[in-house]
Amino acid sequence: MVSTNNVSVVCNGVDSNYFSPYFKCKQKRLGPVITFTGVMDYWPNIEGVKWFVRKVFPRIRAMVPDIVFYIVGSKPTVEVRRLAVRDGVCVTGYVDDVREYLCMADVCVVPLCIARGVQNKVLEALSMGKAVVCTSQAIEGLNAIPMEEIFVENDENSFADAVVTLIQNREIRNRLGERARCRIEQSYSWKEKLSILNDILGANKYNQ
Repeated sequence: MVSTNNVSVVCNGVDSNYFSPYFKCKQKRLGPVITFTGVMDYWPNIEGVKWFVRKVFPRIRAMVPDIVFYIVGSKPTVEVRRLAVRDGVCVTGYVDDVREYLCMADVCVVPLCIARGVQNKVLEALSMGKAVVCTSQAIEGLNAIPMEEIFVENDENSFADAVVTLIQNREIRNRLGERARCRIEQSYSWKEKLSILNDILGANKYNQ
């Protein structure tokens, strides 16, 4: 066993200038939009969107009939592509700029049943000032306040109700997105994260 008192941790961050709420979206939309982003040959992403489309989305669509769910990400497997046969589900495959789909989303969802560490997809959506609904697994390791900066739900009914609440209430949606962006600026921008590394390197320089 090795013990030491000079170990520091630099957590994951996000380019908050690139993933910005001021990004100008070129995509056209005809109704409310939900978005999920991620590489779509990755098993946790596959299982997450399958659960969402089969168990959660029908309840949402029953209350918001014109809503569209975009599954955005490269390498969609056959079982992911098959989800697009359902009304209101669109599987994009690879896209040049994921910000286009984050930008036009009313709500971003991260319905992961298995997740480890801070999820880039969550950071990117929060950074763009989006209202996010996720499972407790997807928020693991993230310093964000549930129900104030991000909605966290695990069962299909509660997850659906949270999405519908945000879709139907612009004030709540905007407030959640604004607080999410503040959380990113305070805790997860690369400027914030790399300042820790600069401090470490500076301390090591003077200790040599």
